[in-house]
Amino acid sequence: MAADGDEDDVRPSDQPAPFEIDQPERQLAPVVYASPHSGNIYPDDLLAASKLSPKLLRKSEDSFVDQLFGAAPLHGSPLLRAQYGRVYLDPNREPWELDPAMFADSLPAHVNTTSLRVAGGLGTVARVVSDGHNVYSRKLTWAEVEQRVHRIYFPYHQALTRLVMQTRREFGYCLLIDCHSMPSTGGPMDSDGGRRRADIVLGDRFGTTCAPELTDCVHKILSDAGLLVMRNNPYAGGFTTYNYGRPAAAVHTLQIEINRSLYMNERTIAPNARFDEMVTLMTQVIAAVRRLDPSQFERLDAAAE
Repeated sequence: MAADGDEDDVRPSDQPAPFEIDQPERQLAPVVYASPHSGNIYPDDLLAASKLSPKLLRKSEDSFVDQLFGAAPLHGSPLLRAQYGRVYLDPNREPWELDPAMFADSLPAHVNTTSLRVAGGLGTVARVVSDGHNVYSRKLTWAEVEQRVHRIYFPYHQALTRLVMQTRREFGYCLLIDCHSMPSTGGPMDSDGGRRRADIVLGDRFGTTCAPELTDCVHKILSDAGLLVMRNNPYAGGFTTYNYGRPAAAVHTLQIEINRSLYMNERTIAPNARFDEMVTLMTQVIAAVRRLDPSQFERLDAAAE
């Protein structure tokens, strides 16, 4: 089982790498796994500027998700793991989705200030944590956020792009699985606020980001295990899903959201008694995806890039 969590169990900021890649000895499967929200480094500049405790900052973190999919390298697939808490910098957004109300100075014209994610307070740099608490006790400056994006966001996506392209070159196609967790009930900022969520939500942007065989495979494994699986509601897939998912170019992307109550105590941020069971189940998903028929994922448009 994973090491016990703790409400103040955040990693120190003296480990600046934006990501880690758990590589197999040799890549044997055309699959890449990514966990953009399981990082738990919270730098000193965030802690100094925030009014929230480390425990509250972690409310938006997909704690332990990288461990749930930790068997990926044993099955011949790389696992990319973001290191920083998503409240500090969220790789599953456009690079410049920012709320101008958070800033002391004006933002450049290229910043997207009107997306639904910005309106909800969960842009590239979050205004709130998932339960609605405001993160910052002061206004931010453009310069400090710009350096976060260049130091963390772009290196993460450069690494992910490299993994996807290398996989497609070697195998002829790539299946990208974006791994997430969700609160067990909808919060005040969510359309399903207060209601118990499904066990699993699979997001393929309503069938546009991957061949149906990929979604069907994962759905069957998880539903056969007795879990309630929904598709595209309330999560249809974030930036990674729609930005990388190009079935015509032989890149198929699926987002998996796991109800946190299945594997962790949401209050104490610690693995619960079912953690090992969920690791075993996600390992079954990894094994099943590896066995999928390659003919379902070949390039549909030979001219596509």
